[in-house]
Amino acid sequence: MAKYRIIGNMTGNSMDAIDLVLTEFDGDKMCDICTFSKPYSKEMQHKIETLRTKVYNKTPAEIEKLAEFLPIHNEYVRQIAECIDEMCLRNGIDKHTIDAIGFHGKTLDHNPPSKARIDSSESYTLQIGSGQMLADLTKIPVVYDFRSDFIMAKFDGAPLVSPHNAHIALSEGDGCYFNGGNTSNFALIKDGVAQIGADAGPFNEYIDGYIRLHTAEPFDKDAMFGKTGKLSTDLLQVLYDFGRRYYETPLPKSGDPAYYHKDDIFYYISGQKIPFADAVHTFEYFAAYIAVQALTLVPKYIDIPTHFVLFGGGWKNPLVRRSFEDLLHGKGYILPEHQTAFRQLRQKFAFTPTVRQSAFGDFMEARLFADLAHYKLENKAWEIPEVVAASKKIVCGQIAYPQTIQAFYSDCINRAAKGWQKR
Repeated sequence: MAKYRIIGNMTGNSMDAIDLVLTEFDGDKMCDICTFSKPYSKEMQHKIETLRTKVYNKTPAEIEKLAEFLPIHNEYVRQIAECIDEMCLRNGIDKHTIDAIGFHGKTLDHNPPSKARIDSSESYTLQIGSGQMLADLTKIPVVYDFRSDFIMAKFDGAPLVSPHNAHIALSEGDGCYFNGGNTSNFALIKDGVAQIGADAGPFNEYIDGYIRLHTAEPFDKDAMFGKTGKLSTDLLQVLYDFGRRYYETPLPKSGDPAYYHKDDIFYYISGQKIPFADAVHTFEYFAAYIAVQALTLVPKYIDIPTHFVLFGGGWKNPLVRRSFEDLLHGKGYILPEHQTAFRQLRQKFAFTPTVRQSAFGDFMEARLFADLAHYKLENKAWEIPEVVAASKKIVCGQIAYPQTIQAFYSDCINRAAKGWQKR
């Protein structure tokens, strides 16, 4: 069986940093060789957020007409290429020994089938990022546009992580693998196989956005702001009500920042004059709360493990993690409408839940895309549970091989962007 050395890249919805990991794959074994992370500037964060607003619900033709689209797109891809070069230089990595880059691109809009069915709309997903441009800049083949294949096959295309969690479980054991990123997601792994995977809801979305709006800090490190505040049960109810339609959507489902009404929430807080620390504390409690609430939606025929494995930087916030553990153990405030569901969830646990951090740690999302690239190179199907249940096999992604630098790239927008059904 061939060995592969693949760089995985992720720039999540929080747009906090460019994360890279170089991983060696030897059959089912994975070993990280080196990692790299570079924070984004406030200027770049602002550019991406502005672009996100302008491209919402637009077709590729409409997006490409925006004057700011190509400059922001090209700057985004160039920064990733520069970080790849820097990581290799710092760690003495010969780029000729790297088989591929697994490139996620930047998600700016997402209307998956689970939501489109409710809205009676057509499904689509929007990621920007030319794989060909990145290949030309780095001189390394790039595997990219993974989500499009799932959307076009009428699946959500997010979260993609459950098979990767199953691969990690080969060394870390079965359990509920829970990611704390901008959005939280989880996968239930039994006998080394993913039973179900789904997005839960906003995790860092409210916290990071509110911190950046009111302070010079990028996030609430060690809950330094949140721990000085107290829980506002009224705000907790408002947070749930604003996103109720999404939170009560059956599993599996995938989320998007647009579903969480961040700007409306911040406007509400300003109008109600809720103290800053109380708002942050409540956001952090809500991150944990909605993660547990999502578990109450797991179908009855699927067992929920008592072993929880956490990954993603959001879990480093001690207030979020403590609140999550408390809620699993029947402690903490629960909204009146969820009292029964939370109690029934606890009754499903065969033993007292245990919670620990994954040894594969902070770069899981970047490694996921290295893993996806690995599967594409081997022409293997990426076995998301609902796809397997439908007896489908989807080999996802496309490959760009290095050429010469071009003046124009035709793959700046993914294949399953809005209107793909008519193209």
